[in-house]
Amino acid sequence: MEKELVKNIVLIGMPGAGKSTVGVLLAKAMGREFVDTDLLIQSGEKATLSDLIGRHGLAGFCDIERRYAEGVDIRNAVIATGGSVVYYDSAMRHLKENGIAVYLELPLEGLKQRLTDVVGRGVVIEPGETLESLFIKRWQLYEQYADITIYTEGLTHEQVVGRILNELKKKS
Repeated sequence: MEKELVKNIVLIGMPGAGKSTVGVLLAKAMGREFVDTDLLIQSGEKATLSDLIGRHGLAGFCDIERRYAEGVDIRNAVIATGGSVVYYDSAMRHLKENGIAVYLELPLEGLKQRLTDVVGRGVVIEPGETLESLFIKRWQLYEQYADITIYTEGLTHEQVVGRILNELKKKS
């Protein structure tokens, strides 16, 4: 296998963009382990993301998320990250040390259809902030950290996996 392809594949993007679902399928297609940082947090903290946000506030939760992302120590895996991991330069630098960041880009209208309960889902969003303003704030960060961008609108999860694999081949 090419040197570049033994790096982790780090999926970034908005909540609802399909990182976890695509991540499982991509890991199967590549014969790799799958890690979901949201699940690591929930397992390690023994609470849901929304419970952790309620208990620790947004800033406290963000600190937890950053610590878990910086603690990921795995090779040759597919990693689905929480949507807000791009807020932490230290976490993104750590994930990209041995990883290729793939941004799953879904337009705002598609996100609105998928994200019907941002609070219950545990999305890091300020009180009164809209999904649109959150999207605008994060979009630039996803673009900044992305090594590969996959536009997912109108694609099945399997088609997204195919596009990621094609882009990875181009980079090898």
